[in-house]
Amino acid sequence: MRMLRSALALSSVLVLGLASCSTSGGSKNSSDSPSSPVSAAPSVSSSNSANVPKGDGSKTIYLVSKGFQHRFWQAVKQGAEQAGKEFNYKIEFVGPDNEQATQQQLDQLKTALAQKPAAIGFAALDSGSAEPVLEEIQQAGIPMVAFDSGVDSTIPKTTVSTDNKAAAGVAAKHMSELLGGKGTVGMVCHDQTSATGKQRCEGFQEWMKTNAPDIKLLEPQYAGEVGLAANTSKALITANSDINGIYGSNEATAIGALQGVNESGKKLTLVGFDSGKAQIDAIKAGTEAGAITQAPVKMGYETVIAGIKAANGMELPPTIDSGYSWFDKDNMTDPAIAQSLYE
Repeated sequence: MRMLRSALALSSVLVLGLASCSTSGGSKNSSDSPSSPVSAAPSVSSSNSANVPKGDGSKTIYLVSKGFQHRFWQAVKQGAEQAGKEFNYKIEFVGPDNEQATQQQLDQLKTALAQKPAAIGFAALDSGSAEPVLEEIQQAGIPMVAFDSGVDSTIPKTTVSTDNKAAAGVAAKHMSELLGGKGTVGMVCHDQTSATGKQRCEGFQEWMKTNAPDIKLLEPQYAGEVGLAANTSKALITANSDINGIYGSNEATAIGALQGVNESGKKLTLVGFDSGKAQIDAIKAGTEAGAITQAPVKMGYETVIAGIKAANGMELPPTIDSGYSWFDKDNMTDPAIAQSLYE
């Protein structure tokens, strides 16, 4: 594949004014209100909630997420708060300004430690760099639960997450079917450091390599923000005249790819990951073929339940699957799918 650097240099920085993806200018916490409320995010329940001891209202479960720049994290927060209310625990939910702000997230994790909560939930941007802080948390006797991204450590009591590699494989399967098993496909992945970012890229690549020999898969490009993803997508199109499909590995990359494709004027098949108003509208309109949606409300809910159980010395499984589904314009109104979509 031809180098993209020169094409990227020609692209101007784009600002996408989409209500479905807001990037904050400062550190966010549970007292901050998003610019608009999460919609289509129902209450959830869990088989794991049986025998969970209720608190007395004085203890806190402290969740350090990857940010507030996408509606996904606001939906996770909603699920966490639902569980906190149900089981009488305070919920503190924080996240950095964006998914590249690794040091800011580590500082927030240190703040969580200083608050001495009953348990801490952590969605790592860079699991390796977090290890020293995780060790401090363990030494303080505070149980840790990983969520969304796995943490490269034995310290978390469990990990609440989507099976991202399998989900990305499902996205690849649908892309292949939509292209009739032939073509050239680009990938815009959201990062190279988090377990989520790596798994969603690798899962897509591995499925294509094994099952779609007549599809040429281009080297993955990385863009963690909407504007950069738009530029990257246009650069992919410019550098590869035969491209007929693009995969975006999260909400920001999918929205950015959608914008880049629209601005390029080229007709191709776009497959995304996560939900959000922009993707939902694009799928309804037929400009995006479909996407994988996680169950973010359930993820937040399960993380708090796991934190409460860990704080009370209860046994937890190594992983807790929060689920995923493929959605497109044909099935997005089905109740089983609709309950996991959020704007």
